Amino acid sequence: MAAKQQEEQDDAALARRIAATGRAGRDAVAEAELCRRLAPRIRLYGLKHLRSEPAARDLMQDVLVLLLTKLRSGAVRDPEQVASFALGTARQLVVDGRRGERRRERLMEAFPVDLLPAGEEEAEPPDSKRLAHCLQALSERERSVIVMTFYDDRPAEAVAAELGLTAGNVRVIRHRGLERLRGCMQGEGGAA
Repeated sequence: MAAKQQEEQDDAALARRIAATGRAGRDAVAEAELCRRLAPRIRLYGLKHLRSEPAARDLMQDVLVLLLTKLRSGAVRDPEQVASFALGTARQLVVDGRRGERRRERLMEAFPVDLLPAGEEEAEPPDSKRLAHCLQALSERERSVIVMTFYDDRPAEAVAAELGLTAGNVRVIRHRGLERLRGCMQGEGGAA
């Protein structure tokens, strides 16, 4: 029991230090220590109520940011109860999140709509056999540049270094290769 009181006293001392600096500056050491102490408690609260590690970590971050902001501005009335303030804030954020989810669900039930923006249609998947044929119809250099750019997700500079070209040359080859590929896919050049 004495250890718990000492820990709460330490949390309160850190909260008072942070509040004392106010808007004039920051006590980074006190802030880091308070976050280190409170973060596990907030995370466990989030795990219990949200049942998701990523959601619990997001909650922990949101609560700590809000807590530090409130401490810096002097909005925490009782620094002695900083842990209770943090857990109360966590509880309120969970309640607000659930309320927002229920509101969205009710709206989706009341107004079922297609989620695509007006005027946009879902793109048809490409004909993979035709795409393979059209890729084979490209020159070796064009095919290499396109595959390295889009499949390997590499920038022009990396492709250029590997192929012994300049980045500008890679961009020109890619542009011309894409034009040929587009034409082939649309049936303008080469038969599938």
